[in-house]
Amino acid sequence: MKFTQTDFTGTKEILKFPDHYVAVAVTVSDAGIVANADGKKIVPKGTIVGGTTGSTLADDTIPVAEKNTQSVDATSAEGVLLNDVDVTYGPASGAMVIHGYIDTNKLPAAPAAEAVTALKMIQFID
Repeated sequence: MKFTQTDFTGTKEILKFPDHYVAVAVTVSDAGIVANADGKKIVPKGTIVGGTTGSTLADDTIPVAEKNTQSVDATSAEGVLLNDVDVTYGPASGAMVIHGYIDTNKLPAAPAAEAVTALKMIQFID
């Protein structure tokens, strides 16, 4: 078993109201994630995600990946990552917000209109 310690910089809170949200445990895919200058593959909090081969809400064995652009079909977005996830050593556990209020100013990328429409139980607030 490999143990690693990851120190993340910044304490940016993506939730507009931190006491009102619902999140589920997910596995975050490492496919397509590019290593940073330190050699770490970090999927940032606030990334809009969805199942890679189907709905992760229907089958929790399906890992999630970014779903915020036309090239990856933003209409299949299922939630927003609550915390940074380190996928340097392969797929890793994370938390996906499926209901709540998200501060759009704190997201790593502006949500695509299709993703906002797909995320019916999440309100994006400036």
